[in-house]
Amino acid sequence: MEWLTNALTSINGVVWGVPMLVGILGLGLYLQLGMGLMPIRKLGTGFKLLFSKAEAGKGEISPFNALMTSLAATIGTGNIAGVATAIFLGGPGALFWMWMTALVGMATKYAEAVCAVNFRETDEKGNHVGGPMYYIKNGLSKKWAWLGVAFALFGGIAGFGIGNTVQANSVADALESSFGFSHGVTGLVLMVLVGLVLIGGIRWISEVAGKLVPLMTVAYFVSGIVVLGMNAPELPSALALIFEHAFTPVAAQGGFAGAAVWMAIRFGVARGVFSNEAGLGSAPIAHAAAKTDDPVRQGLIAMLGTFIDTIVVCSITGLAIVVTGSWSSGETGASLTALAFSMAIPGGEYIVSLALAVFAFTTILGWSFYGEKCVQFLFGVKAIVPFRVAWVLALPIGATQSLEFIWLLADTLNAMMAIPNLIALALLSPVVFRLTKEYFAKQAQAKS
Repeated sequence: MEWLTNALTSINGVVWGVPMLVGILGLGLYLQLGMGLMPIRKLGTGFKLLFSKAEAGKGEISPFNALMTSLAATIGTGNIAGVATAIFLGGPGALFWMWMTALVGMATKYAEAVCAVNFRETDEKGNHVGGPMYYIKNGLSKKWAWLGVAFALFGGIAGFGIGNTVQANSVADALESSFGFSHGVTGLVLMVLVGLVLIGGIRWISEVAGKLVPLMTVAYFVSGIVVLGMNAPELPSALALIFEHAFTPVAAQGGFAGAAVWMAIRFGVARGVFSNEAGLGSAPIAHAAAKTDDPVRQGLIAMLGTFIDTIVVCSITGLAIVVTGSWSSGETGASLTALAFSMAIPGGEYIVSLALAVFAFTTILGWSFYGEKCVQFLFGVKAIVPFRVAWVLALPIGATQSLEFIWLLADTLNAMMAIPNLIALALLSPVVFRLTKEYFAKQAQAKS
């Protein structure tokens, strides 16, 4: 087992190394510039479409619930534990690079959703299916077909790590440390709750996500604002620290070991991508099921996921850690976030534990759909029920086992999912640019 761990560690260092980070940021920047910064300029338009009552077109779920399903999968341990780990390893400057990742990632997420809706299919049960494997299959020539298979294979396996066992373990840890619940009990409860939701497929998943995600996100956001409000005098210096250490090394102090600028960039970008999943190709699987006839409309809604996940939720976590000074305490992960909240709010650690538990639960639901569609692409609709059974049975195992190896495997496969997706988005970028240009030309014509 040790040799396998060492081999995976080496592979992980390569797939999350400079080429991957340059690829994710580079493609996002290329798409952002190619559209004249449209995703940033049209952020308000995206929010207007999100809350629009009009739901025209074929699909299984509303555009709002499609976004909530993708957010269910993205807002999770990365926003609480991942941000804290990035700051622990890369210093306060890592938060700046998470922001930069989000700004270019909005263009990537937009392009993913546009391609997902434009190239989606209808399966044997009459449901709309899409995502990287389908826009590779239907948008590129046959010589690229292996890329779609590779994505589905990596995604199907990675889901059991990053979207299942790892999340179950995070819920179990949070509930045991704060409320004394045993890992075994948590695992069984998760198995029952997730199993009940999966019976109804994407419609039930999206309905649960549509209720839980906004509620918990707002609750966590408000709690974070309270933390920042109680430390308002320190906020300007905290922001200055973040910008300073984004470009200059940070010396060791307190329990912080010090970090070079490269560490701030690497961990900021890597944890940012891990959190908002822009470029990984997971979110477009949910957006392909949206009730819409216009790929661009769904793309404008989809890009909000990156903004909400990183610019809003991750910023709350990161700013709370820096403004309270807890970043130099030597704590890391969820414990560091809990320390920051408890320094400002009595019982703040309970807020963090509850948020982590709910976010991880919704991540399990969101990723169940992603994994299911990857497996369906490979083996057909007959594989859906066996997949759901396996997914539910894996939860108590994840809740009760040590998962260092699973974390490593899932993180590595996450990066390997991104490779086929990034290649496909680069090749399909002319389609994205054309559809975008046509959509806004029609909008301008309609107004004149």
